[in-house]
Amino acid sequence: MKFGMIGSGSWGTALVKMLTDNEHEVTWCVRNEKMVAHIEKRHHNPNYLSSVYFDTRFLKLTVSAETVVTNADHILIATPSAYVADSLKGITAEMLSGKKIISAVKGILPDRHLLLNDYLKQTYDLNPEDYFTIMGPCHAEEVAAEKLSYLTFSGISENETAAIAENFRTPYLNTVVNTDVYGVQYAAILKNIYALGAGIAHGLEYGDNFLSVLIANCADEMAGFLRQAGIRNIEVGVHSLPDEQHPGKSPNYAASVYLGDLLVTCYSLFSRNRTFGAMIGKGYSVQAARLEMNMFAEGYNASRSIFLINGELKSEMPIAGTIYKILWEKLPADEGFRMIEETLI
Repeated sequence: MKFGMIGSGSWGTALVKMLTDNEHEVTWCVRNEKMVAHIEKRHHNPNYLSSVYFDTRFLKLTVSAETVVTNADHILIATPSAYVADSLKGITAEMLSGKKIISAVKGILPDRHLLLNDYLKQTYDLNPEDYFTIMGPCHAEEVAAEKLSYLTFSGISENETAAIAENFRTPYLNTVVNTDVYGVQYAAILKNIYALGAGIAHGLEYGDNFLSVLIANCADEMAGFLRQAGIRNIEVGVHSLPDEQHPGKSPNYAASVYLGDLLVTCYSLFSRNRTFGAMIGKGYSVQAARLEMNMFAEGYNASRSIFLINGELKSEMPIAGTIYKILWEKLPADEGFRMIEETLI
Protein backbone atom coordinates (compact mmCIF):
# COMPACT_ATOMS: atom_id res chain seq x y z
CA MET A 1 0.00 0.00 0.00
CA LYS A 2 1.18 3.50 -0.84
CA PHE A 3 0.04 5.98 1.82
CA GLY A 4 -0.52 9.71 1.57
CA MET A 5 -1.43 12.16 4.32
CA ILE A 6 -3.29 15.45 3.94
CA GLY A 7 -3.00 17.32 7.24
CA SER A 8 -0.04 18.26 9.40
CA GLY A 9 -1.63 18.97 12.78
CA SER A 10 -1.13 16.84 15.88
CA TRP A 11 -3.40 13.98 14.74
CA GLY A 12 -1.95 13.84 11.24
CA THR A 13 1.56 13.87 12.72
CA ALA A 14 0.68 11.01 15.08
CA LEU A 15 -0.68 8.89 12.22
CA VAL A 16 2.42 9.53 10.11
CA LYS A 17 4.49 8.40 13.10
CA MET A 18 2.60 5.08 13.23
CA LEU A 19 3.12 4.42 9.53
CA THR A 20 6.79 5.41 9.39
CA ASP A 21 7.53 3.47 12.58
CA ASN A 22 6.33 0.47 10.55
CA GLU A 23 8.62 1.58 7.69
CA HIS A 24 5.80 2.51 5.33
CA GLU A 25 6.55 5.30 2.87
CA VAL A 26 4.22 8.28 3.24
CA THR A 27 3.70 11.23 0.91
CA TRP A 28 2.84 13.98 3.38
CA CYS A 29 1.17 17.27 2.47
CA VAL A 30 2.21 19.85 5.07
CA ARG A 31 1.31 23.50 5.53
CA ASN A 32 4.13 25.33 3.73
CA GLU A 33 7.63 25.04 2.29
CA LYS A 34 9.15 26.27 5.54
CA MET A 35 7.68 23.25 7.32
CA VAL A 36 8.98 20.97 4.56
CA ALA A 37 12.49 22.33 5.04
CA HIS A 38 12.29 22.03 8.83
CA ILE A 39 11.14 18.40 8.80
CA GLU A 40 13.75 17.45 6.21
CA LYS A 41 16.51 19.06 8.24
CA ARG A 42 15.38 18.56 11.86
CA HIS A 43 13.21 15.43 11.40
CA HIS A 44 10.24 16.68 13.44
CA ASN A 45 7.13 18.79 12.99
CA PRO A 46 7.98 22.25 14.37
CA ASN A 47 4.40 23.05 15.32
CA TYR A 48 2.84 19.83 16.65
CA LEU A 49 4.17 16.85 18.61
CA SER A 50 7.70 18.19 18.25
CA SER A 51 9.03 15.32 20.38
CA VAL A 52 8.26 12.89 17.53
CA TYR A 53 11.29 12.32 15.28
CA PHE A 54 10.86 10.81 11.84
CA ASP A 55 13.12 8.66 9.73
CA THR A 56 12.82 10.89 6.69
CA ARG A 57 13.82 8.04 4.38
CA PHE A 58 10.14 7.08 4.60
CA LEU A 59 8.76 10.58 3.96
CA LYS A 60 8.07 12.44 0.74
CA LEU A 61 7.15 15.97 1.83
CA THR A 62 5.04 18.30 -0.29
CA VAL A 63 2.71 21.27 -0.02
CA SER A 64 0.44 19.88 -2.76
CA ALA A 65 -2.58 17.68 -2.08
CA GLU A 66 -2.51 16.79 -5.76
CA THR A 67 0.94 15.26 -5.30
CA VAL A 68 -0.39 13.15 -2.45
CA VAL A 69 -3.29 11.87 -4.54
CA THR A 70 -0.98 11.13 -7.49
CA ASN A 71 1.61 9.25 -5.41
CA ALA A 72 -0.66 7.28 -3.06
CA ASP A 73 -3.42 4.72 -3.37
CA HIS A 74 -4.50 5.07 0.30
CA ILE A 75 -5.07 8.71 1.23
CA LEU A 76 -5.52 9.80 4.82
CA ILE A 77 -7.33 13.07 5.54
CA ALA A 78 -6.61 14.55 8.97
CA THR A 79 -7.55 18.20 8.68
CA PRO A 80 -10.15 19.96 10.84
CA SER A 81 -13.58 19.41 9.30
CA ALA A 82 -14.02 23.10 8.51
CA TYR A 83 -10.95 23.03 6.24
CA VAL A 84 -11.51 19.75 4.39
CA ALA A 85 -13.01 21.33 1.27
CA ASP A 86 -10.15 23.84 1.01
CA SER A 87 -7.55 21.11 1.51
CA LEU A 88 -8.98 19.20 -1.48
CA LYS A 89 -9.05 22.15 -3.90
CA GLY A 90 -7.55 21.14 -7.22
CA ILE A 91 -8.52 17.50 -6.73
CA THR A 92 -10.94 16.07 -9.29
CA ALA A 93 -13.27 13.09 -9.24
CA GLU A 94 -11.10 11.46 -11.88
CA MET A 95 -8.01 11.83 -9.68
CA LEU A 96 -9.78 10.13 -6.74
CA SER A 97 -11.26 7.32 -8.82
CA GLY A 98 -10.13 3.97 -7.40
CA LYS A 99 -8.31 5.58 -4.45
CA LYS A 100 -9.00 4.47 -0.89
CA ILE A 101 -9.87 7.39 1.38
CA ILE A 102 -9.13 6.96 5.10
CA SER A 103 -10.79 9.66 7.18
CA ALA A 104 -9.21 10.77 10.44
CA VAL A 105 -11.58 13.76 10.54
CA LYS A 106 -13.38 13.89 13.89
CA GLY A 107 -16.01 16.41 12.91
CA ILE A 108 -18.74 17.26 10.46
CA LEU A 109 -18.34 19.65 7.53
CA PRO A 110 -19.97 22.73 9.06
CA ASP A 111 -21.07 24.57 5.92
CA ARG A 112 -23.01 21.58 4.61
CA HIS A 113 -23.63 19.64 7.86
CA LEU A 114 -22.32 16.52 6.12
CA LEU A 115 -20.16 13.61 7.19
CA LEU A 116 -17.01 13.37 5.09
CA ASN A 117 -18.15 10.23 3.24
CA ASP A 118 -21.38 11.96 2.18
CA TYR A 119 -19.45 15.04 1.06
CA LEU A 120 -17.03 12.92 -0.99
CA LYS A 121 -19.93 11.01 -2.55
CA GLN A 122 -21.74 14.23 -3.53
CA THR A 123 -18.65 16.11 -4.70
CA TYR A 124 -16.40 13.39 -6.16
CA ASP A 125 -18.80 10.45 -6.63
CA LEU A 126 -16.60 8.39 -4.32
CA ASN A 127 -17.58 4.74 -4.10
CA PRO A 128 -18.72 4.09 -0.48
CA GLU A 129 -16.66 0.88 -0.49
CA ASP A 130 -13.53 3.01 -0.94
CA TYR A 131 -14.14 4.98 2.27
CA PHE A 132 -12.72 4.08 5.69
CA THR A 133 -12.50 5.84 9.03
CA ILE A 134 -9.99 5.96 11.88
CA MET A 135 -11.51 6.80 15.26
CA GLY A 136 -10.33 6.76 18.88
CA PRO A 137 -10.14 6.86 21.78
CA CYS A 138 -6.62 7.99 21.05
CA HIS A 139 -4.95 11.29 21.94
CA ALA A 140 -2.09 12.28 19.66
CA GLU A 141 0.00 13.30 22.67
CA GLU A 142 -0.10 9.76 24.06
CA VAL A 143 0.86 8.33 20.67
CA ALA A 144 3.87 10.66 20.74
CA ALA A 145 4.77 9.31 24.19
CA GLU A 146 4.15 5.73 22.95
CA LYS A 147 1.57 5.02 25.63
CA LEU A 148 -0.62 2.08 24.65
CA SER A 149 -3.67 3.27 22.70
CA TYR A 150 -6.46 1.75 20.62
CA LEU A 151 -7.79 2.83 17.24
CA THR A 152 -11.00 1.64 15.60
CA PHE A 153 -11.00 1.29 11.80
CA SER A 154 -14.36 1.17 10.04
CA GLY A 155 -15.29 0.32 6.47
CA ILE A 156 -17.96 -1.53 4.54
CA SER A 157 -15.64 -4.48 3.85
CA GLU A 158 -14.43 -5.96 7.12
CA ASN A 159 -11.56 -7.83 5.46
CA GLU A 160 -10.28 -4.79 3.58
CA THR A 161 -10.62 -2.64 6.68
CA ALA A 162 -8.61 -5.16 8.69
CA ALA A 163 -5.89 -5.17 6.02
CA ILE A 164 -5.60 -1.38 6.27
CA ALA A 165 -5.64 -1.41 10.07
CA GLU A 166 -2.74 -3.86 10.21
CA ASN A 167 -0.42 -1.21 8.75
CA PHE A 168 -0.95 0.98 11.82
CA ARG A 169 -0.45 -1.67 14.50
CA THR A 170 2.65 -1.06 16.63
CA PRO A 171 3.80 -2.07 20.14
CA TYR A 172 2.06 1.09 21.42
CA LEU A 173 -1.02 0.92 19.17
CA ASN A 174 -3.67 -1.79 19.00
CA THR A 175 -6.34 -1.81 16.31
CA VAL A 176 -10.02 -2.74 16.35
CA VAL A 177 -12.18 -3.26 13.25
CA ASN A 178 -15.89 -2.72 12.72
CA THR A 179 -18.25 -1.93 9.84
CA ASP A 180 -20.31 0.84 11.45
CA VAL A 181 -19.10 3.71 9.25
CA TYR A 182 -21.91 6.12 10.11
CA GLY A 183 -22.14 5.20 13.79
CA VAL A 184 -18.47 5.75 14.61
CA GLN A 185 -18.46 9.12 12.87
CA TYR A 186 -21.58 10.39 14.61
CA ALA A 187 -20.26 9.12 17.95
CA ALA A 188 -17.00 11.04 17.40
CA ILE A 189 -18.92 14.21 16.57
CA LEU A 190 -21.24 13.93 19.55
CA LYS A 191 -18.48 13.17 22.08
CA ASN A 192 -16.78 16.45 21.12
CA ILE A 193 -19.98 18.37 21.90
CA TYR A 194 -20.34 16.61 25.24
CA ALA A 195 -16.67 17.20 26.05
CA LEU A 196 -17.32 20.90 25.52
CA GLY A 197 -20.16 20.58 28.00
CA ALA A 198 -17.90 18.80 30.49
CA GLY A 199 -15.41 21.64 30.13
CA ILE A 200 -18.11 24.26 30.68
CA ALA A 201 -19.17 22.43 33.85
CA HIS A 202 -15.56 22.44 35.04
CA GLY A 203 -15.24 26.15 34.28
CA LEU A 204 -18.43 26.78 36.28
CA GLU A 205 -16.79 24.91 39.19
CA TYR A 206 -19.10 21.93 39.30
CA GLY A 207 -17.46 18.97 41.02
CA ASP A 208 -16.63 15.40 40.06
CA ASN A 209 -19.93 14.04 41.33
CA PHE A 210 -21.92 16.29 39.02
CA LEU A 211 -19.55 15.61 36.12
CA SER A 212 -20.05 11.85 36.43
CA VAL A 213 -23.83 12.28 36.32
CA LEU A 214 -23.56 14.67 33.38
CA ILE A 215 -21.39 12.29 31.34
CA ALA A 216 -23.62 9.31 32.13
CA ASN A 217 -26.59 11.29 30.81
CA CYS A 218 -24.55 12.37 27.77
CA ALA A 219 -23.88 8.70 27.03
CA ASP A 220 -27.60 7.97 27.18
CA GLU A 221 -28.42 10.97 24.99
CA MET A 222 -25.80 9.91 22.43
CA ALA A 223 -27.22 6.39 22.29
CA GLY A 224 -30.69 7.81 21.69
CA PHE A 225 -29.46 9.94 18.79
CA LEU A 226 -27.57 7.02 17.23
CA ARG A 227 -30.61 4.77 17.48
CA GLN A 228 -32.83 7.47 15.97
CA ALA A 229 -30.32 7.82 13.12
CA GLY A 230 -30.60 4.08 12.42
CA ILE A 231 -27.25 3.09 13.90
CA ARG A 232 -26.74 -0.40 15.27
CA ASN A 233 -24.34 -1.48 18.06
CA ILE A 234 -26.38 0.38 20.69
CA GLU A 235 -27.20 -2.39 23.17
CA VAL A 236 -24.74 -2.60 26.08
CA GLY A 237 -23.95 -6.15 27.15
CA VAL A 238 -25.44 -7.68 23.99
CA HIS A 239 -23.11 -9.40 21.53
CA SER A 240 -23.58 -11.65 18.53
CA LEU A 241 -22.34 -15.20 18.94
CA PRO A 242 -18.61 -15.70 18.24
CA ASP A 243 -17.53 -17.68 15.20
CA GLU A 244 -14.25 -18.61 13.51
CA GLN A 245 -13.88 -15.16 11.92
CA HIS A 246 -14.95 -13.34 15.10
CA PRO A 247 -13.70 -15.33 18.10
CA GLY A 248 -14.13 -12.40 20.51
CA LYS A 249 -16.93 -10.06 21.43
CA SER A 250 -18.78 -8.20 18.71
CA PRO A 251 -18.85 -4.38 18.97
CA ASN A 252 -21.57 -2.69 20.96
CA TYR A 253 -22.13 0.72 22.52
CA ALA A 254 -19.78 -0.07 25.42
CA ALA A 255 -16.90 -0.49 22.95
CA SER A 256 -14.01 1.93 22.96
CA VAL A 257 -15.00 3.85 19.83
CA TYR A 258 -18.39 4.82 21.28
CA LEU A 259 -18.46 5.05 25.07
CA GLY A 260 -14.69 4.92 25.56
CA ASP A 261 -14.01 7.89 23.31
CA LEU A 262 -16.76 9.87 25.04
CA LEU A 263 -15.21 9.22 28.46
CA VAL A 264 -11.63 10.12 27.58
CA THR A 265 -12.62 13.25 25.67
CA CYS A 266 -14.74 14.48 28.57
CA TYR A 267 -12.14 13.77 31.25
CA SER A 268 -8.71 14.16 29.66
CA LEU A 269 -6.66 17.32 30.02
CA PHE A 270 -5.41 16.65 26.47
CA SER A 271 -8.94 17.26 25.13
CA ARG A 272 -9.08 20.55 23.28
CA ASN A 273 -12.89 20.45 23.37
CA ARG A 274 -12.88 20.15 27.16
CA THR A 275 -10.32 22.98 27.34
CA PHE A 276 -12.43 25.17 25.06
CA GLY A 277 -15.52 24.49 27.15
CA ALA A 278 -13.71 25.29 30.40
CA MET A 279 -12.85 28.71 29.01
CA ILE A 280 -16.50 29.32 28.11
CA GLY A 281 -17.51 28.28 31.62
CA LYS A 282 -15.01 30.75 33.08
CA GLY A 283 -16.58 33.59 31.13
CA TYR A 284 -14.57 33.78 27.90
CA SER A 285 -16.51 34.65 24.78
CA VAL A 286 -16.44 32.08 21.98
CA GLN A 287 -14.20 34.36 19.90
CA ALA A 288 -11.80 34.98 22.78
CA ALA A 289 -11.58 31.26 23.58
CA ARG A 290 -10.82 30.42 19.94
CA LEU A 291 -8.06 33.05 19.79
CA GLU A 292 -6.58 31.98 23.12
CA MET A 293 -6.42 28.29 22.22
CA ASN A 294 -5.00 28.73 18.72
CA MET A 295 -6.29 25.22 18.05
CA PHE A 296 -9.52 23.94 16.54
CA ALA A 297 -12.23 22.55 18.85
CA GLU A 298 -14.45 20.43 16.61
CA GLY A 299 -17.33 20.47 19.07
CA TYR A 300 -18.07 24.15 18.46
CA ASN A 301 -19.22 23.82 14.83
CA ALA A 302 -20.52 20.31 15.47
CA SER A 303 -22.98 21.59 18.08
CA ARG A 304 -24.73 23.66 15.42
CA SER A 305 -24.69 20.91 12.79
CA ILE A 306 -26.11 18.32 15.17
CA PHE A 307 -28.77 20.80 16.35
CA LEU A 308 -29.89 21.28 12.74
CA ILE A 309 -29.69 17.57 11.85
CA ASN A 310 -31.69 16.70 14.93
CA GLY A 311 -34.40 19.05 13.72
CA GLU A 312 -35.17 16.23 11.29
CA LEU A 313 -34.46 13.25 13.57
CA LYS A 314 -36.34 14.58 16.63
CA SER A 315 -34.18 12.77 19.18
CA GLU A 316 -34.38 13.98 22.79
CA MET A 317 -31.16 16.00 23.24
CA PRO A 318 -31.53 18.52 26.09
CA ILE A 319 -27.79 18.51 26.88
CA ALA A 320 -26.46 18.94 23.33
CA GLY A 321 -29.26 21.41 22.58
CA THR A 322 -28.35 23.56 25.58
CA ILE A 323 -24.65 23.48 24.69
CA TYR A 324 -25.61 24.72 21.22
CA LYS A 325 -27.59 27.59 22.75
CA ILE A 326 -24.67 28.57 25.01
CA LEU A 327 -22.22 28.62 22.09
CA TRP A 328 -24.40 30.01 19.30
CA GLU A 329 -27.32 31.86 20.90
CA LYS A 330 -25.37 33.45 23.77
CA LEU A 331 -27.34 31.71 26.50
CA PRO A 332 -25.36 32.38 29.72
CA ALA A 333 -23.46 29.22 30.66
CA ASP A 334 -24.63 29.22 34.28
CA GLU A 335 -28.25 29.61 33.22
CA GLY A 336 -27.89 26.85 30.66
CA PHE A 337 -26.45 24.45 33.19
CA ARG A 338 -29.21 25.16 35.67
CA MET A 339 -31.54 24.02 32.89
CA ILE A 340 -29.41 20.90 32.30
CA GLU A 341 -29.48 20.10 36.03
CA GLU A 342 -33.24 19.63 35.81
CA THR A 343 -32.97 17.02 33.05
CA LEU A 344 -30.38 14.71 34.62
CA ILE A 345 -31.29 11.31 36.03
